[in-house]
Amino acid sequence: MEQAWHQLRQFQPEGWPVDIVSAGFIQQVTWAAGVLNISLRWPLAADDWQRQLQAALEPGLLALPGVTAVNWQVRQDVATLARATQVAAIPGVRNVIAVASAKGGVGKSTVAVNLALALSLQGARVGLLDADIYGPSVPLMLGSQNERPDSPDGKHMLPIKVCGLATLSIGYLVPAAESVVWRGPMASKALGQLLHETLWGELDYLIVDMPPGTGDLQLTMAQQIPTTTVIMVTTPQDVALIDVRKGISMLDKVHIPVLGVVENMSVHVCSHCGHEESLFGCGGGEALAQEFNIPLLAALPLHIAIRQSMDAGSPIVAAMPDSPIAERYRNLAKQVAARLYFSGKTIPATIFTAPA
Repeated sequence: MEQAWHQLRQFQPEGWPVDIVSAGFIQQVTWAAGVLNISLRWPLAADDWQRQLQAALEPGLLALPGVTAVNWQVRQDVATLARATQVAAIPGVRNVIAVASAKGGVGKSTVAVNLALALSLQGARVGLLDADIYGPSVPLMLGSQNERPDSPDGKHMLPIKVCGLATLSIGYLVPAAESVVWRGPMASKALGQLLHETLWGELDYLIVDMPPGTGDLQLTMAQQIPTTTVIMVTTPQDVALIDVRKGISMLDKVHIPVLGVVENMSVHVCSHCGHEESLFGCGGGEALAQEFNIPLLAALPLHIAIRQSMDAGSPIVAAMPDSPIAERYRNLAKQVAARLYFSGKTIPATIFTAPA
């Protein structure tokens, strides 16, 4: 079976520090009656990684002497990674990924919603918290703005289930026409209640859509969330990059790691002819990633279909999961899941088990 192990060691996608065997994902390889049985445990969201693995390696495995079939025995058990903050963990939630921008208008919430959906398509259990207390948009984007959370005991809330996600937002609690006129401490307290008084259940990833800005409110919120990592969203132009630099600097000062950068609205794609044009400049996200020595996780387009789907309450990853645009979000989810796992320190998941 050494030849099979050799073939398996060839799978090391870009961005992975080691191959799949050295990572310890392959549990066992046996061969009987011409069938090669490969036992594989993924400690990250990996449905698309599994398909990529099989497409890349099966031809070589089937070419081995005596092998007539390959049987993949796959189990996904997302690892719990160490938190950046000393805040108490959320029962049942293994990893918290904050999506931030330090500036409004760059499509952060659109990225957060579609990333959450894309991680769910990878086989993960995913939640989505809209932490933008003053401008909640997740309920509208998910078409769930008329939903209200139930409370089984008068003390805790149940998340709203939408498109397979466990979601919560201040937008479910405050009428859409009313503005939230709260000072910073009240907004921070409200976020704490949304986080810790919600019965999230068992989640592999909780995506937190952070409010834009780099002021006291954002700093307080960042410190009170049991964050595993942060993803920064920007657009290519210098005006956005200035604020994102401030955001990364703020997170660095409180020792919260940034997993990488997402460049949103990277190019405009014409819905009639498919022509691509860099309306906001080009290369800004890549330059930012190089400046801070963090990866550029994705470059996402500006396309009318994205805007239309979000306004209609049917995000493009849910509405058109096999479309070329949704594929970009799926690739983002693959990169986030893999880079998060390889950059983190695994800790026992049992201490985060949700109450029965």
